[in-house]
Amino acid sequence: MDLKVNNRNTSQKILDIAQRLVQTRGFNAFSYADIAKALQITNASLHYHFTTKADLGVSLIERYDRRIQEALADIDRSGAGAADKIKAYVRIYSEVLRDDRMCMCGMLAAEFATLPKAMQAALDRYFDGNDRWLAAVLEQGRAGGALRFSGSSSEMAQFLIASLEGAMMLARSHGGMARFDAASRRLLAELGA
Repeated sequence: MDLKVNNRNTSQKILDIAQRLVQTRGFNAFSYADIAKALQITNASLHYHFTTKADLGVSLIERYDRRIQEALADIDRSGAGAADKIKAYVRIYSEVLRDDRMCMCGMLAAEFATLPKAMQAALDRYFDGNDRWLAAVLEQGRAGGALRFSGSSSEMAQFLIASLEGAMMLARSHGGMARFDAASRRLLAELGA
């Protein structure tokens, strides 16, 4: 039993370090050696937990997706209106950026062509889930008069995600939150939020 707990703890520590590396460097810019050094374990120990880097990558995306889906469920349970739900969604991005990180899946999307197929599929599922949630909130907001936009709610959801991801990149390249904050305020204003 203790061995399983230790293995689970080690797996989570590996994922924590790998996530930080992806969010600050990108998936292709780190190796198992970087993780092994940070944890002071051998590469063989890493391969015990995640046989390949692709396995690690899929596990990272699935864990990130679960966490985001939990955050979205919390937003839904809050009883907030559509405009406040959209603001809460934007805050998720803002909080990640304030911690000197990028959206992990946004970083992976930039490397999409070089990722293993299993990671590409997991990444598609992540963004599809975000699109569906946002589209439902946007449609709810438009139907209730709290939000305004033209076109389909699905297109607006995709636009919102793309804008937030892009705003994060520009904020990072300009060394601060100002560009992200300005872009997110503009997006919210355009939606009437």
